[in-house]
Amino acid sequence: MNGACSAEIKPKQLESTEDTQDLSIKEDAMDRRGLVFLAVSHMFNDVSQGAVPALLPFLVTERGLSYVAASGLVLAATVLSSLIQPVLGYYSDRHPIPWLMPFGVLVGGLGLAFAGIAPTYWLLVACVLLSGLGVAAYHPEGSRFANYVSGQRAAGMSYFTVGGTIGFSLGPIMVTPLILRFGLPGTLFMIIPAVVVAVGLTRELSRLSSFRPPVGSTMFSADDDTAQWGAFARLTAVIVLRVCLYFGMMTFVPLYYVKVRGFSIPEANSALTLMMLSGALGSGLGGFVADRIGLKTLLVGSLFVVPPLFLGFMLTHGVLRLVCLGLVGFTTIGSASTVVLLGQSYLKSRIGVASGVTLGAAIGLGGLSVPIMGIIADHHGLTVALYSMLIFPVLALAFALTLPRARN
Repeated sequence: MNGACSAEIKPKQLESTEDTQDLSIKEDAMDRRGLVFLAVSHMFNDVSQGAVPALLPFLVTERGLSYVAASGLVLAATVLSSLIQPVLGYYSDRHPIPWLMPFGVLVGGLGLAFAGIAPTYWLLVACVLLSGLGVAAYHPEGSRFANYVSGQRAAGMSYFTVGGTIGFSLGPIMVTPLILRFGLPGTLFMIIPAVVVAVGLTRELSRLSSFRPPVGSTMFSADDDTAQWGAFARLTAVIVLRVCLYFGMMTFVPLYYVKVRGFSIPEANSALTLMMLSGALGSGLGGFVADRIGLKTLLVGSLFVVPPLFLGFMLTHGVLRLVCLGLVGFTTIGSASTVVLLGQSYLKSRIGVASGVTLGAAIGLGGLSVPIMGIIADHHGLTVALYSMLIFPVLALAFALTLPRARN
């Protein structure tokens, strides 16, 4: 990345020339093998969270859940992230815990797998909470090592974030056919990819750990007191508001298609998948664009176009409605790698905390809005609930405009 918009963070003066040369080599080039492992593991980690919204139409239809109860499951899938990820990030800034990555993938998959056979609502909530715990555990170390092996470039980090966004997209694709064929117990098959990926990532941990900067000559000095906490707080507000919109749409778009528009559940989940896959494409392209126009410019531009595209989704029909839905996903998630790198540049000596908040706490806080939208849907209808979400991208844009550009 070039210019003042660059999120690349230069190392402090190191103890020895040998350490400096070794570290600069790792910063200059992306390690593609490491990025592939991290992107794939991130994908299957986030499959567990992305599958939860696809379960909701089945649960509402077969178990008679209210919209509030159904949206409460989305909250359960994200609430632990808001509590755990910053704590794990703070700890991992001082003590490496890379085993959290395979642990997270495994636990996330197990929680999702057992959700389908939970006999009561509260056991279902417990399974979703367990899945959320696994998803949360993965992110701080996953994003840290993605930063290391990507050479701290947005293009490299975008591979990692695309993996997670594709995982969200694959959740409905993987779960819906299983439930249609085997009923809700079909979620048990989700144990298989979780175990396979966790084992493969465990075998790769030793190599990934070699990219961690040596103790005493780190890229991010613990003594750095230049953290921009005010900017980071405003960035967190942007992420929370953006996630409010995205989680709201993940929860209520399938229900809207089924209950208001009269589509089948597979058709509704296909629309959800389109939105998520478009987000994955936007996230992938966003990193390359941000390397050229700057992190803040990309973030502001993407938020600027969301409200008219959202209105297009609500007011049009047929193919045009699907196009608008896909573009909402594309623009909303297109800045995913951008906000992670912005957060890491604002708190460059606390990369674990920055990762824990941008990938965890902010997302968990965004999930808190979903039950509120559920109350609106129960009392005023799904259409009113969806229109009420327009406030989120408007406020997010207002905060984004106040952000400083990323520091070198």
